[in-house]
Amino acid sequence: MEFWYMYMPIAGVDIFWPGLVLIGFSVGVIGGFFGMGGAWMVTPGLNILGFPMAFAIGSDIAHIAGKSMVSTFRHSKFGNVDYKLGLIMIIGTVIGIECGAQIVMWLERIGRVGPVVRWVYVVVLALIALMVFADYRKAMKKKKAGVVDEHGAVGFTWYKTLHSIKIPPMMHFKVAGIYCSMWLPIFVSFLTGVLAGFLGIGGGLLRMPALVYLVGCPTHIAVGTDLFEVMISGLYGTFTYGVKGRIEIWAVFVMLCGAAIGAQIGTVATKYAKGYGIRIAFGLAVFACMISVILKQFKIDAAATVVILGAVGAICVYICGIMFKGAAEELRAKKGNERLTA
Repeated sequence: MEFWYMYMPIAGVDIFWPGLVLIGFSVGVIGGFFGMGGAWMVTPGLNILGFPMAFAIGSDIAHIAGKSMVSTFRHSKFGNVDYKLGLIMIIGTVIGIECGAQIVMWLERIGRVGPVVRWVYVVVLALIALMVFADYRKAMKKKKAGVVDEHGAVGFTWYKTLHSIKIPPMMHFKVAGIYCSMWLPIFVSFLTGVLAGFLGIGGGLLRMPALVYLVGCPTHIAVGTDLFEVMISGLYGTFTYGVKGRIEIWAVFVMLCGAAIGAQIGTVATKYAKGYGIRIAFGLAVFACMISVILKQFKIDAAATVVILGAVGAICVYICGIMFKGAAEELRAKKGNERLTA
């Protein structure tokens, strides 16, 4: 059985390395599809596999920085990245991440980092899952009632209220198709940055829905722009946790080997599933992650591992199915057009 375990010299623990590969590949697929680094699953996943929480957070941030580069370049080819919006949001994100990281270091010093981070995870994941499903329910009610706009039936439109706050300078983000105060994306990115640094995530778990519901981005643009932001914030997070000695390089390398392939699949899949298809799958993934963290908190480690790896695997298969089905239909349509023009 020793073959299946790898010693991590910095963290000082033996880890089941096939679990790292599975997490890396699956999170690559899921991250490329949902527009995030997938760290919201990696941090609890690493903790469940045996990493101390601070090392799980630091290694996770380093992993998502590399993986997000691949996804960002792929989304850019599809025109899904608003670089102007992403660069503006970096201001708030960097400040927020450092604030969150300092809180983690303080909690580690007093010996409370594990339980506190896990319970905050549970609360955040529960709120996001509820928001996504409530939004979908509201949109479907509007659709049945025939209440639609240029984007079809939509649920929560909080961004319309926020856009009415005209605090200069006002900015137009062409790719996202929105016009708002520069301070709106900066404030949103600061809040998500604090939680990103605290929970050890690139911020995508929070920023993707924030871009949709608070800033007003179309879902597929929010996905691509968020990945660009995750890449930048992940690089800074890697620096600050590396200085603090909380990154396990071997684990990062093993996960990146799987993530580099998975990210390509997830990114292409967004071409065939946009809007509420992405949001509902996202909500289900968040809910499964929340259950696994609760099980870990009550020391039901075996069940927690099964839930997190099982959920990641199932969602990964679903996303791969979307990509292959969409690609096959596109190929058939292309061949049909060629016959008509021949």
